[in-house]
Amino acid sequence: MSGMPVPGAGAGEPVAEWAGDEPLVFELSGDLRGGPREVEPGVPVEALERLLPGVGLRTTPAPIPAVPEPVLARHLGRLARRNHNLHQGIYPLGSCTMKYNPAVDEQLAGLTGFADLHPDQDIDDVQGALQLMWELERLLCEITGMARISLQPAAGAHGEWTGLRMIQAYHAARGDTARTRVLIPDSAHGTNPASAALAGLEVVTVRSNSDGTVDVADLGGRLDRSVAAIMMTNPNTLGVFEKDIMEIARIAHEAGSLLYYDGANLNALVGLARPGDMGFDVVHLNLHKTFSTPHGGGGPGSGPVGVAPALTDFLPVPTVERTGDRFLLNHDRPRSIGKVRAHYGNFGMLVRAYAYIRSYGSTISQVAQDAVLNARYLQARLAPLFPMAVPSDSMHEFVATTRGCRVPELRAIDVAKRLLDYGVYAPTAYFPTTVPEALMFEPTETESKRSLDLLADTCAAIVAEAERDLEHVRSAPHLTPVSRVDEVEAARRPVLRWKPAE
Repeated sequence: MSGMPVPGAGAGEPVAEWAGDEPLVFELSGDLRGGPREVEPGVPVEALERLLPGVGLRTTPAPIPAVPEPVLARHLGRLARRNHNLHQGIYPLGSCTMKYNPAVDEQLAGLTGFADLHPDQDIDDVQGALQLMWELERLLCEITGMARISLQPAAGAHGEWTGLRMIQAYHAARGDTARTRVLIPDSAHGTNPASAALAGLEVVTVRSNSDGTVDVADLGGRLDRSVAAIMMTNPNTLGVFEKDIMEIARIAHEAGSLLYYDGANLNALVGLARPGDMGFDVVHLNLHKTFSTPHGGGGPGSGPVGVAPALTDFLPVPTVERTGDRFLLNHDRPRSIGKVRAHYGNFGMLVRAYAYIRSYGSTISQVAQDAVLNARYLQARLAPLFPMAVPSDSMHEFVATTRGCRVPELRAIDVAKRLLDYGVYAPTAYFPTTVPEALMFEPTETESKRSLDLLADTCAAIVAEAERDLEHVRSAPHLTPVSRVDEVEAARRPVLRWKPAE
């Protein structure tokens, strides 16, 4: 390893932060037996053996590193700097909406009255938490145009599956049991077909037009009495608004099908347009994408799912209800699909989303307006470098391609990897799969013009580099702890733990 770039270094100027291989904390310790004092479990070993038969309790102390606190602090700091994050710089992953998480939301979620709750506490002790959940549901209903929302699902894909299960329950309650297929556009998120398959439904792919929108004629030709739902994202995965959405909703409902909204891209519409008003019957939300709760490793996640009036009976149990000034959990819902998550969802994420929505109030539409403005500005800056996948105006994100750029042999993966050398995180590469050599950018509303210009200038520097020395770009990254790896091997045989040398 030759070093790491300083985040925010000027385009064309990758700068090393440190050099040389850095040992792991295990390697810094001379004696793994002399680490921190272990706390007694407080449970007799005999009792553990009865509670956990056959598990195989440890007979020797765990090998915990023994190093002074400054050594440990610096080691953790080095690891943190190796992992790109939004405190370092822009994170323009298309489709993932990696926006900055406001510190005030973290502070509120950490309040003792929220953070120290136990899910089995007496209902009288958690009235404040239940009130927050009750109010959050109504705020999300207002934003989406849905009648009721369940806060239980633990992630967006979990919300997809929950929504599809409610759609199945709706059709079954009507005796319409032949509806076993789901129509999904060819540019959809991969979780859509995966969730449908997990629910036991057959996936049918619908073509897109050259402008990136759903081919309504192709969709209409596939609609019959076997279709339970159409799953759509609007704006879609190419960042294009589905201008025919009202017509799609009409023909779907006339055919007895329901319309499902993947909320991954609601950040482009929040406060401006509501899925319910477009004709959608079920909506899932990614609180980390639109409402700024931590994403990925900062989770856990949350994927609330909302329904139109005809499907409210099928919501997961329990639901939060209000009687006068008292809040309660209602388990008495005979037509419910049942529980989909332990207890009532990931409560800490609900607090963060609630704080985020309340802080914007009636001005929350500014989120969508700024997200679209940033995306269109970045698209205009990058258009001279990379052709755009479709000619349509983008909303909050857009898809470019290296196919047809000034350096014919330059691939999307080359640009993505070389960006890392400049302390700039790469956009989503090779998605959607309908676009060859795709680079999918989503800057979000939380980025400044300066950070957008830095990203655009860095991309320009990389293209210029490729014109002078293509092999240097194709062998990037050069300044990261790990250079280009065999991604297939890494995915199929990941090394997930460190082992000492024999």
